[in-house]
Amino acid sequence: METDTLRLFVLAADKSNISAAGRELGLAPSVASAWMAKLEKCIGADLLHRSTRKVSLSTEGLEFLPYARDIIAREDAARAALGQGRAAVSGTLRFTAPSTFAQLYIAPLLPAFMADHPELRLDLRLSDKQFDLIDGSFDLALRNAVLEDSTLRGRKLADDVRVLCASPAYLTEAGSPTTTDDLKNHRLLAFGSDTPQRLARDDGTIAEFNPNAGRCNLIIDDGLSHKVATLAGAGIALHSLWSVHKELSSGALRRVLPEYRCVTDTALWLLYPQANVLSAKVRVFMDFLLHEIGRTPEWLQNT
Repeated sequence: METDTLRLFVLAADKSNISAAGRELGLAPSVASAWMAKLEKCIGADLLHRSTRKVSLSTEGLEFLPYARDIIAREDAARAALGQGRAAVSGTLRFTAPSTFAQLYIAPLLPAFMADHPELRLDLRLSDKQFDLIDGSFDLALRNAVLEDSTLRGRKLADDVRVLCASPAYLTEAGSPTTTDDLKNHRLLAFGSDTPQRLARDDGTIAEFNPNAGRCNLIIDDGLSHKVATLAGAGIALHSLWSVHKELSSGALRRVLPEYRCVTDTALWLLYPQANVLSAKVRVFMDFLLHEIGRTPEWLQNT
């Protein structure tokens, strides 16, 4: 099995077109088709379903694709270690991140990154739904979570500070809670399948924020909509500081029970599959995000 044929297969999967993949490698369409047939014969399975307009991955192709990517990454890493790597980073980088964070902090940076790496193609999947890195053949993911999965490796981008807040209009209407017990008498917003969050004060007092224990009649699974509803006066909600720090500074939102902090092990992590070699394309994008966002996150500068 030759790595050049694996590169062709990965490109064909990314582009849904064998001829287009072949052109990127400098191959005539007939040669590209012959190479794919040779690979499938070697594997002993049809990796691609072909039609007159495009190709799609077969079940075997879906299973084989992550391994093909890994083999290519290992070869590239080995060549780079010997000084034989390409001067420019190229290929396709599949990256997934929460949509709200990506809109605020990643999307504005993309033009500068792409200008520095014009041969790299970014394939972004931005959603508050968490995709499986292995099944989705992702090279890198940003997750707002506790790092527990032993099949993943990662680097922390920044701490995740969470605060209770509400709109001034809501607090004028319902009053500002002065104790955590008061929360049960307020409208509370839940984000997705929110679990109870521990709250702590500097004097050691521990309490809990549990939307489902209060008057929670609004559950939202989209981060931006969750913030918009809070701004509109729907009630009190727990938000990551990176999402609401500008609104808190402007007065569009106000802290609720500011003497309490949310006790959590969650952080913003850049994750990649443990089995994968950290390829050049992943490294440059990860280093870029760490430099531009993670050095001194703007939402933590005045806390």
